[in-house]
Amino acid sequence: MNKNPHIFHIAQMSDAANNSADYQCDSLSSEGFIHCCDRHQLAGVVSRYYQDIDDVVLLVVDVEVLEPALIHENTVGGSELFPHVYGAINRSAIVDTIPFGINSIEREGLFS
Repeated sequence: MNKNPHIFHIAQMSDAANNSADYQCDSLSSEGFIHCCDRHQLAGVVSRYYQDIDDVVLLVVDVEVLEPALIHENTVGGSELFPHVYGAINRSAIVDTIPFGINSIEREGLFS
């Protein structure tokens, strides 16, 4: 059993609300994978890329149920490895969708 059974993806509300069978976002077609992070990486990802963005939700993905390939790697040359999902995320792997806008309690909890 994986000791970190969940990964996280910060999703645009419009992408998350799409009722297609599987979750997709722009990076899947432009880069070939969906960017995710482990729990300990969330605060850094938010501060680097989402600090002033409000229309997002946090998708909690169960890696035990995830169907496409999951690879921990760094594609920009650093040493920190991030989980990348190489395909659309099957909806059955998304175990929670959490409000994650600028003023959400969940987001503020990352920094306390």
